[in-house]
Amino acid sequence: MKVAFDTRPVSEPDGIGRYSRCVLAALRALTCDGDELIETNRPAATMKTGQADVLHAPWMEGAMLRSPCPSVVTIHDLTQLKRRSEALRMGLRQRLRHLAVQRAARIVVPTRAVADDVVEHLGVERRRVVVIPHAADPVMSPRDEREVASVRNRFKLPERYLVWVGALQHPDPTKHVRELAATPRRLPLVMVGPTRPWAHELPEVTLTGRVSDEDLAAIYSGAHALVLSSESEGFGLPGVEALACGTPVSACRARALVEVLGERATFVPRGDMRSLITAAEAASRPAPAPPAWSWQDAARATWAAYSAALADTPVQRNGSREVRRRARRPGVEGV
Repeated sequence: MKVAFDTRPVSEPDGIGRYSRCVLAALRALTCDGDELIETNRPAATMKTGQADVLHAPWMEGAMLRSPCPSVVTIHDLTQLKRRSEALRMGLRQRLRHLAVQRAARIVVPTRAVADDVVEHLGVERRRVVVIPHAADPVMSPRDEREVASVRNRFKLPERYLVWVGALQHPDPTKHVRELAATPRRLPLVMVGPTRPWAHELPEVTLTGRVSDEDLAAIYSGAHALVLSSESEGFGLPGVEALACGTPVSACRARALVEVLGERATFVPRGDMRSLITAAEAASRPAPAPPAWSWQDAARATWAAYSAALADTPVQRNGSREVRRRARRPGVEGV
């Protein structure tokens, strides 16, 4: 089976970029005899030449409305679509993207919470939605005092601090960043992620900007706790990464976060920043271990989704797809 993977989001600094890099690396290692992984930043041209049996768009913006072969699309969350004001302002381009997702042979999502949203808000058949969790990159591991001291010095971090990780390029009311920054606390708050000018107006916080994965692991390791302030998440990868680095997690009770972290995190009511800070400052080590799921597990399940997508597609008149008769790979079940 030949699979074309759309690599356009790989270089992005956000969670979609990290997902694309991690799952692509695991897929490369998994590919065996008879299979081929085609990495392309021009999926439309690749599809026109008939080089691939399946196309994987690792984010909604890459979904093709008229794909000449079965397509698999990864949906990370539908937060904006669930907010009525955003749905009312939705333009034609976004509606066409939703239509492209509806036409996909398989939709990959990171949690059952997102799976339910896809079924409810996009009208997709449940059998076509496959839950494949994300995982912490292997680079996310506890760092020694020397590495922690190095990032503390380079980014001018305090000795003890709470950490928040995410994009600070646009204000997002569901993340409560302004409220979090303004909440009284004993420990300083460090915010990690790419910024725009508005973020530099936040009171009493330390901004690091975008950092490397190695530096992020050291920042996690040196933090007293991670705070997850969002009230709506698709997965909450920083929580898994923090646990992988030995750092406790305090989070708002978003459905996907409860699903992923379970008893590994301390949860507070959504939107309650005071309780979130209190829980984070009261956290103690050692932190629980992260979920055992790995990117290798995700790659196996993703390849199984490719096989299922191909098997669901009617045989073309100009010949059968011999690849469908090959042994399918094991993976997770559709939700």
